[in-house]
Amino acid sequence: MSSSEQAASIAPAASAPAISTSDAPSKPKEKSKRDECMLFSNAADPAADCKSTIEQYRTCMAGFGFKV
Repeated sequence: MSSSEQAASIAPAASAPAISTSDAPSKPKEKSKRDECMLFSNAADPAADCKSTIEQYRTCMAGFGFKV
């Protein structure tokens, strides 16, 4: 096989399809709420102050099969 035949038999690589941001999975709302509560809490113990929000996040993640 000549070099020109080899070059012709090799197909150009196809580029991967672009993924639009609307197709990308979104973060659970509970994660954002938990993060905001922990970061912006004025309490001496943010974990205690955000306990209900943290529990909502844990319940949400358990629905996806995660143990947090």
